[in-house]
Amino acid sequence: MLVLTRRRGQAICIGDNIRIVVTRIDDGQVRLGIESSENLTILREELLETVKLANQSAQTLAPNDFEHWLRQQHHTDDNGHPEDES
Repeated sequence: MLVLTRRRGQAICIGDNIRIVVTRIDDGQVRLGIESSENLTILREELLETVKLANQSAQTLAPNDFEHWLRQQHHTDDNGHPEDES
């Protein structure tokens, strides 16, 4: 782990697209400003696990369920053949 010392107003850069600035230091807390590209997700560590669990629960669609849905969209049977329209 790299450990750096910064004062209020000083920054560190990570790669070309991330800049972290110390904006305030009060009573044992540090306030940071983070500049990055809009497509980069930035989370406090304590929220990361919550987001991971939410993403996992959103992916609970079983492969068989997806295949069934896909067949319905294309009107095919279990073998991929067009269903009879009678």
